[in-house]
Amino acid sequence: MRMISTVLLAGLTLGLLAGPGLAADNGDGARLANACTSCHGLEGRSLGVTPVLAGQAEEDLLAKLKAFKDGTVEGTIMNRLIRGYTDEELAALAAYFSSVTPEAVTQ
Repeated sequence: MRMISTVLLAGLTLGLLAGPGLAADNGDGARLANACTSCHGLEGRSLGVTPVLAGQAEEDLLAKLKAFKDGTVEGTIMNRLIRGYTDEELAALAAYFSSVTPEAVTQ
């Protein structure tokens, strides 16, 4: 029994230590996307002049996000907002928004 407890404890410790180093996943993208809703709408389905992110190609979104971050593309506020995101978080956002269907939200 003590051996099982030791193995479980070691596994949990490794999982906790490895967790922060793992790449962001699509669940992280959904969580991170909450910060985008005030401009880009719920799930990236903008109803105004702000670009719709839902359903865009993942590669295109990621390239645009990185371009905002490195300053090669200018935006009203995006260049300032995006600086706080890691490349893994940008990839998670691109993956999330590309997985969302662009039709309007029905509630």
